[in-house]
Amino acid sequence: MSPERRGFGSGVVLGLIVGALLAGLGVFLVGWLTDSAHDDSVVEARETIEDNYFKATDTTQLDDSSISGMVDALKKRYDDKFSHYFTPEQYADFLSATSGRFSGVGLTVTEVPKGLRIATVLPDTPAEDAGLQPGDVIVSVDGESIAGVSSDASTARIKGPPGTSVKLGIKPAGGGPTEQVELERADVRVPAVKGAIRRDSEGEKIAYVRFATFSEGAHGELRDEVERLYRRGAEGLVLDLRDNGGGLLNEAVLSTSIFLDQGNVVSTESRTQGDQSYPATGDAIEPRPMAVLTNRNTASAAEILTAALQQNDLAEVVGTRTYGKGTFQEILDLDSGGALDLTIGQYLTSDGTSILGEGVKPNVRVADDPDTKADDEALDRALAVVGAQLQPAGN
Repeated sequence: MSPERRGFGSGVVLGLIVGALLAGLGVFLVGWLTDSAHDDSVVEARETIEDNYFKATDTTQLDDSSISGMVDALKKRYDDKFSHYFTPEQYADFLSATSGRFSGVGLTVTEVPKGLRIATVLPDTPAEDAGLQPGDVIVSVDGESIAGVSSDASTARIKGPPGTSVKLGIKPAGGGPTEQVELERADVRVPAVKGAIRRDSEGEKIAYVRFATFSEGAHGELRDEVERLYRRGAEGLVLDLRDNGGGLLNEAVLSTSIFLDQGNVVSTESRTQGDQSYPATGDAIEPRPMAVLTNRNTASAAEILTAALQQNDLAEVVGTRTYGKGTFQEILDLDSGGALDLTIGQYLTSDGTSILGEGVKPNVRVADDPDTKADDEALDRALAVVGAQLQPAGN
């Protein structure tokens, strides 16, 4: 199996990054869970249950419950929301959904205790056609509850070959009973970058760039779009990272390097893999007035970029506090056919601080109010913040 770092995404675009092996801990756990340790209390308890429980038991289910129990204990003790156990069936679904030609329904989601909360409904997709809304919670897939199931496993169930159907149990954001909604999967491309020229109240031309995900090659798209809008006369930039749940660590470093010429972007600390720093790669564009838009769904790799720009005085952060995902995970295959998706370290932002559970706090706090006539108060404020920096001193 080929190792690959994952865990720098929290909001999921119904398509996931396969992780790597955590070899040292994996050997320990697999050895602990096998029948070779006959005197182990866990094995003894399982055998006692099999011999004496008043209902017939399934050895595989007991083993799955034992592993889940260990992971749940770690999650509770260390307030870890991101470690999970894949049963063999769940892991098979996950691997199938992350290889070959598979598709989705057009949602970005975040994991919540009841299932998956919809963050964004992409335009011209089955999800939009079905009337799904941000804030709705997916509580079941094809009749099976996903409460307590990892986002990786849940989204793998939702994905599948184009043209096939999936039935989602939806708890509406506004309240009411759960609704069963059937959707036909389709090829859904999530554009990483979309930009336009906007004007502030004084008529200044400002580049507006929506950056949706840190997928492979996204940094190149971001740089091309920013430079295109600057060539069209934009004097400043609003970078919209709202609902961006992250992605590849390397893309976070390269995206930050578009604006930061030198210095540390992010560092990682891991008990098993050591510590590592990721500096900017150089060749940054000339700094211009800049604001970054964030909300509670701005997570992981998007938080790395946000923090680096804020801490190096390259941008004002406008919006609401970010998610606060300060850890990263790796996937470990087990001999049983299942896998452990374990938190193996934490990352520190550009100035060496942890945002775990804290998030990045905005310089200017503002949230969009759906009850007002304004289309997007947060964007309007971000344009004003950039515009104010463009005005001559004394104006």
